[in-house]
Amino acid sequence: MEVTAHATNLPIGPRKIRLVIDEVRGKDADQAVTILRFMPQKGAEFVKKLIESAIANAENNFELNRADLYVKTIYANEATRLKRMKAGARGRYKPRIKRLAHLTVILDERE
Repeated sequence: MEVTAHATNLPIGPRKIRLVIDEVRGKDADQAVTILRFMPQKGAEFVKKLIESAIANAENNFELNRADLYVKTIYANEATRLKRMKAGARGRYKPRIKRLAHLTVILDERE
């Protein structure tokens, strides 16, 4: 039984989140949360909250055992970019691009 959770428009670039999610892919759900709790990166907090949300969905909606869950698939995609203009040298304007990310996690039950 697969359980899915999504987080959209996170205020961090997808490249930075991908560095974090590579550490927890394929691990047990509880072990992944423990690893993320001690990581210093900003993206670790977003990923930890999303995995905890997926665990809660599995327990409450599908009545799965927390100990049997593992991170089957996790990926980060690029969301829409915020483009703002900022004053540059010699009175010109330069684009300031703020990247956002969509994050998806799929938990599955081990046999």
